[in-house]
Amino acid sequence: MKLIVGLGNPGLFYANNRHNIGYMCVNRFARDHKIRFNKKQGLARIGTGEIDGEKVVLARPQTFMNESGEAVSRLVTKYKIGLSDLVVIHDDLDLPAGKLRLRRGRGSGGHKGIESIIAHLGKGDFYRVRVGIGRPDIPEDSDIDKEQAIIDYVLTGFTREEKKIIDGVIPEVSRAILCLLTEGIEAAMNKYN
Repeated sequence: MKLIVGLGNPGLFYANNRHNIGYMCVNRFARDHKIRFNKKQGLARIGTGEIDGEKVVLARPQTFMNESGEAVSRLVTKYKIGLSDLVVIHDDLDLPAGKLRLRRGRGSGGHKGIESIIAHLGKGDFYRVRVGIGRPDIPEDSDIDKEQAIIDYVLTGFTREEKKIIDGVIPEVSRAILCLLTEGIEAAMNKYN
């Protein structure tokens, strides 16, 4: 069984924010495979289905991003998921808007949702699908609070130009996840990184 988690913040207020790209991508993957998010389980909305003969659980944590680990750890325990069967989709400030990267393991890269998951699971050896959202342009000599500027940036929507790029990458993420599930990480990285 595989657990595929799209990170984001719950509620309509956050629905189209850059930080919710994980939700957007897991929603597309669910739609592509006719899986409905029709249950609430372990602080998450989930949907279950089968892909290529293997059972999958898709999840959108209903905790806020910084507490994603609580929801994910409950699901990992409930479904007895090994870390090699966990895929987490999330935004990445260090990638340009629309760039896609798959990898396994490593640290959080400063992403609070990933930090929370690693803290709750005790290890970071799970698959990540990182979707670039770019970084706000903050001049080095600026008096702007850089941390607050980043928070404001991730909690706002995409520009019209970014939205076109993101609309193109979301189906690509769905295909990359399917490739990861059916062909493995090396094949998926070769095709989509």
